[in-house]
Amino acid sequence: MKRRYFGTDGIRGQSNIYPMTPDLAMRVGIAAGTIFHRGSHRHRVVIGKDTRLSGYMLENAIVAGFTAAGVDAFVLGPIPTPAVAMLTRSLRADIGVMISASHNPYQDNGIKLFGPDGYKLSDDLEMKIEDMLDKDMLEHLAKSENIGRAKRIDGVHDRYIEHAKRTLPRDVTLQGLRIAIDCANGAAYKVAPAALWELGADVVTIGNEPNGTNINLNCGSTSPIALQKKVDEVRADIGIALDGDADRVIIVDETGTIIDGDQLMAVIAESWAESQTLRGNGIVATVMSNLGLERFLDDRGMSLARTAVGDRYVVEHMRQHDYNVGGEQSGHIVLSDYGTTGDGLVAALQILAAVKRTGKPVSEVCRRFEPVPQLLRNVRISGGKPLEDIHVRQAIADAESELSRNGRLVIRPSGTEPLIRVMAEGDDRGQIERIVGGLIDVISSVRSAA
Repeated sequence: MKRRYFGTDGIRGQSNIYPMTPDLAMRVGIAAGTIFHRGSHRHRVVIGKDTRLSGYMLENAIVAGFTAAGVDAFVLGPIPTPAVAMLTRSLRADIGVMISASHNPYQDNGIKLFGPDGYKLSDDLEMKIEDMLDKDMLEHLAKSENIGRAKRIDGVHDRYIEHAKRTLPRDVTLQGLRIAIDCANGAAYKVAPAALWELGADVVTIGNEPNGTNINLNCGSTSPIALQKKVDEVRADIGIALDGDADRVIIVDETGTIIDGDQLMAVIAESWAESQTLRGNGIVATVMSNLGLERFLDDRGMSLARTAVGDRYVVEHMRQHDYNVGGEQSGHIVLSDYGTTGDGLVAALQILAAVKRTGKPVSEVCRRFEPVPQLLRNVRISGGKPLEDIHVRQAIADAESELSRNGRLVIRPSGTEPLIRVMAEGDDRGQIERIVGGLIDVISSVRSAA
């Protein structure tokens, strides 16, 4: 069934423009509150957000929806997405909500929903919510005496910091490490530096002065240039770049080189395999992960299971097949021993543990394989279905045939933006550039003619 509101990571759009409006946020609250109203106990929802200006507006609207449905709202304020997932379980809530558009600019916002187990909702539950959003909600409103209460919860930052710290082995401290961290002016601007400092590190923080409009702006995991400069300036041993809601992480080594999620998953998989804590004898990643990662794992007797793009699909496969390491090249790293969703801080701590254990520089620890040349380009679209055009389909088939023996081709619509993403990889960089360029031209010509 075609989705009207939910994408690969909740509902997302430009703030105050349909569908990301206060009215829809309130309706989501009523719908989700109704669907998760099970049993006779006093129901509760935990609601977190990042630091976007529109978060105030959407937070109040969604609180109104849940309380109207008879659900008590525990309002957390700015806090990372993985903390919301953790607190949903810890506080025995019936549902969790994160108001965030992750790595998108401040003009955008989104609504992510978690079930009582801390996992993102299934497609079936999202479709049940969608089915209610455009209908009359009057019959779902609670009676006057059953309207929910709303209150802000203190101490949630401390709970998450302690949770993150406990993911490190007891004999590991970060003493002797100088760590530069970029919090993207987002949800982790308080908790991430505090956790690192409490573990003994010398911490230098940037991107920790949110003003509502500077989240992800020239900072964070999608723009690590500022962190690269800071690592060089303060001679840090490592740089950690989070995104706006801190569910993804990118590392900068001591030379200023960027380390992506594929390399980080390789480090963790190899480390956990050595300690015999890796389950599934491999990891789960998406179709976007580099072929070099797959070859690295295969050489060491481990496997790479691929899913569709989106950390929710990674998590679903992990749960179904009992893996405990998974993630995305973009830096979503899911470690199911410690959480139910991507957690940038916890993933970074596992990398730091490997650095401390080996005593080697980050550049050596985190360069586990040579990536195969990979090129990703986007084509912006305003409507239509260019991937269904006969000329585009033929061009894709020709490209797949050419790459069949020494590379891969992935073409997909973005789940969060009006884009077609074209990715190809293979051992011959010139071939990859030619194939991607040709496909971009064909898709663009069809888009222009539409």
